[in-house]
Amino acid sequence: MKDPNNTRNTAPRRGSPLWIYFVAVVVLGVAAGSAAFTGLDGDDLNALARNPVFWILGCFIVFGELRPIITPGSENGATTSTTFSFAALLYAGLPIAAALQAVAVITCGVLRGSASHRIAFNAAQYTLSLGAAQVVLTLFGVDASPTSLWVPEGGDLPAIALAGAVYFICNDALVGAAVALHERVALVKALRWDLGYQVLVHLALLGLAPLMVIAMDRSAVFVPLIVLPFIAVYLNASVSVRREHQALHDGLTGLPNRKLLIIRTEEALADARGGRRRAAAGDRRAGLFLLDLDRFKEVNDTLGHPTGDRLLQLVAHRLTHSVRPGDLVARLGGDEFAVLLPSVRDEAAAREVAVRLRAALSEPVRLDGMSFDLEGSVGIALFPDHAPDFELLLQRADVAMYNAKESRTGVEVYSPARDRNSPARLSMLGDLRRAVDRGELELFYQPKVALRDGQLVGMEALLRWRHPDKGLLEPEAFLSIAEQTYLMRSITHHVVGAALLQAATWWREDLTVQVAVNASGRDLLDTGLTETVQEGLAAHGLPAAALQLEITERILMNEPAYASDTVAALAGLGIPLSLDDFGTGYSSLVRLKRLPVEEIKIDASFVQRLTTSSDDAVIVRSIVDLVRTLGLRSVAEGVEDAETAQALREMGCDAAQGWHFGRPMDAASATAWLRSLAGGERPPSNPPPTGTGILTR
Repeated sequence: MKDPNNTRNTAPRRGSPLWIYFVAVVVLGVAAGSAAFTGLDGDDLNALARNPVFWILGCFIVFGELRPIITPGSENGATTSTTFSFAALLYAGLPIAAALQAVAVITCGVLRGSASHRIAFNAAQYTLSLGAAQVVLTLFGVDASPTSLWVPEGGDLPAIALAGAVYFICNDALVGAAVALHERVALVKALRWDLGYQVLVHLALLGLAPLMVIAMDRSAVFVPLIVLPFIAVYLNASVSVRREHQALHDGLTGLPNRKLLIIRTEEALADARGGRRRAAAGDRRAGLFLLDLDRFKEVNDTLGHPTGDRLLQLVAHRLTHSVRPGDLVARLGGDEFAVLLPSVRDEAAAREVAVRLRAALSEPVRLDGMSFDLEGSVGIALFPDHAPDFELLLQRADVAMYNAKESRTGVEVYSPARDRNSPARLSMLGDLRRAVDRGELELFYQPKVALRDGQLVGMEALLRWRHPDKGLLEPEAFLSIAEQTYLMRSITHHVVGAALLQAATWWREDLTVQVAVNASGRDLLDTGLTETVQEGLAAHGLPAAALQLEITERILMNEPAYASDTVAALAGLGIPLSLDDFGTGYSSLVRLKRLPVEEIKIDASFVQRLTTSSDDAVIVRSIVDLVRTLGLRSVAEGVEDAETAQALREMGCDAAQGWHFGRPMDAASATAWLRSLAGGERPPSNPPPTGTGILTR
């Protein structure tokens, strides 16, 4: 049975259309019930009390209301009380059926803690539906009572079928009108939501009622036998629904997951498109929010993951109770949530919902005796203003969320002016999304060599994309797009995993080389980066020293609070850190001293002009002296000739990398190069891949 109040448990506002409708239905239901009960006399009541069948029916109706059969793909349960109450109507007339159904509704409502207006409406709409069916039966000459029980025969099936159809139509119309008024949609739309499911279910439930009457008339002992199929269906449906729920919901918070979010978003977009065709252009919009918790990592680090999980559950509770009826809150993973607004008036209305969500999150949280504040950053994208489909909506909501983090505003609506993605680059984003799944991303490796004795210091992993049409692409062609989107997390996990796998392969061959991986600003905002690295090292049995992470000076300037937390966590694992592109940012000496790095890489723009520009030579020498004073290792990037290498050696620079020492190589070539170096041979030269220039990042 469709939920008669697909609404929240709060009473409708007095004087509202929904309130007026509730009152009208309840008044009509009371009138119909009163009229039916006036026909009962003392003999009827005595017959009712003496017949055990009616007590059994009453129990089954209560149980059917308490335990509806929920089937996969349907949000509304099928209450098996329909079979028993309709059987009571056929067997003993309207007063008995209405009374038993009303007792069941009131009992279930009290046990569930339902509001009084919901209980009254449910009882009234059932009474009216049964009353409408009784009118049809009366027209066919059927007028049962407790003292004049009626048992159908084969020729009575048309009357029963018509009465069942009228019962279904009346019940569905009464419920649909309530849902339509609450959701503020057309009645036809409310009735159409699950009409096919309701017709099929009622055909089965009402069709069993005559069989129930025949069994009751023969012996009360047969009644429980008819209930056995219901129990079997209920148990099977429960297992199926449980499995479906697990597939479509997050195990920790119980919120819908990405899969269900996609389904609901596609439904909302289809509905919005249809509404726009029927209404004036611009009247129908849908919204998608992406919400990420700020400083959530502090909770995990300070109080542990169990407390962090409890906090995520609390956040889920707050979000679901802060959105409007009909909105959907989903968890995408980690501390990232999405909110779907199937219908939203305009950008201002969407922003109002987002502000309310942030306000709900900002209330102080007390866990394990500690009190702290939570904040979240929300990105908003609207259909059709910003994107025509789910994937692009999510991507642009992600861009807006990233802008909210950068600007510290908390809420940002997607703006094309702040999105550097041109249509051509957006097309590449789609290709890149598929490239991650197809394994088209590949790591090349470039050696880093000590200037004093030529010993290998490590290998830097450089990302390349073997595009099926455009050939080998360098990161400059695609990483700037990925860094604005949720794809960066997938790419980072791929790069870290591939680098650790290659390092493990080399270490098994006694080629104990350290592999360096570049970390972007997006990576350092990902609270899961530390866990990814830790789990990868453990899976391959590698020490922390096998992996080095390179971070840029500019990242720490733009994101000092968030990035520094991740940097500190990585350093706490024992991961060696390198400060890349030094000299191009604005780090103060105080901040540089506090950073847990062991290596400073001098930017190639200074190194490549070292022998031709006295100013650049002074800059490089000053950096080398500063790094030595701080007790760190200096590494020069972009060394392409012997003259530059000699000048760096004389300045006291510790190490260098560039074409002079070795060009970026694929995994097979890098392995051959390392084997030659380990065997005391001169490493083979490795020409650059076709179509590439100077390979840096």
